[in-house]
Amino acid sequence: MSGAGGGHSGGGLLVVGDVVTDVVARHRGPLAPATDTTADIRTVPGGAGANAACWAAHSGCPDVRLLARVGLDSAGWHDLRLRRSGVRPLLIPDADAPTATVIALVDTATAERTFLTDSGAVHRMNPADWSPDLLDGIAHLHLSGYLLFADQSRQLALAARESARRAGVSVSLDPASTGFIGDLGVERFLATTEGVDVLLPNADEAAFLTGLPEPADAAAKLSRQFPLVAVTLGAAGALVATGGEVVARVAAPEVAALDSTGAGDAFTGAFLAARLSGASPAEAAAAGCRAGALAVGVVGGRPEAGAG
Repeated sequence: MSGAGGGHSGGGLLVVGDVVTDVVARHRGPLAPATDTTADIRTVPGGAGANAACWAAHSGCPDVRLLARVGLDSAGWHDLRLRRSGVRPLLIPDADAPTATVIALVDTATAERTFLTDSGAVHRMNPADWSPDLLDGIAHLHLSGYLLFADQSRQLALAARESARRAGVSVSLDPASTGFIGDLGVERFLATTEGVDVLLPNADEAAFLTGLPEPADAAAKLSRQFPLVAVTLGAAGALVATGGEVVARVAAPEVAALDSTGAGDAFTGAFLAARLSGASPAEAAAAGCRAGALAVGVVGGRPEAGAG
């Protein structure tokens, strides 16, 4: 990975983040209050960090590892599915908390989704789960923003970031959730993420973090703190900013959206895989947009098994 947010080209990608059991309920039109709404419901593996890792592997990154904490009851199920996606799982089984669970309500008319989140074992990650040795052979560290929203997991994320800084390994972060950022506070979020090389927000997160509704303005402002910023714009593609200005705008392929769950994670994984292979930020953003277009065509947040 070269340029802004650069690390050691050719090395592996370590994602530290969340593994989630996603219950995806696809319904058409508004939910009917106090009665039944017909839906197609599936249980699939998910989590922003895990999804991004799977998309990075799918996008050609040969060495992708994932450090996460999961409930003891479903650790084997998640481990197997990560391995099938080409990810090396470094899962910590937790006997006292379940795997995080998200109920995703997806309106099939618009492909938009609403999340109900039980963070479970995710926020029980703590500095004892971290070792600098986890960076052996790693060129880039990616942190899921969900780690920042509880004291223990935030301390883990900070420890990982500091280890990466000492090792000369570049660091990226997905801000994760405007709702959780609001709970933490924007100023505290920005202070906590000091030293991150690459920020990968969506348009809503970029606007929330800056108070600027126009994505280009928000991206430019964020790139004064973070060396490289890539803001995803959904069907409108993405834009890249460095040094206080937008340097690239990338269009997204036109696709029929089935489920937008995980599209941002797909962008993140493909973007990081491309950067690790030597792509420019604009080329990486284009790769991310292509992956995002694939992601909205499948139910859940991961590549389809065997999809090329």
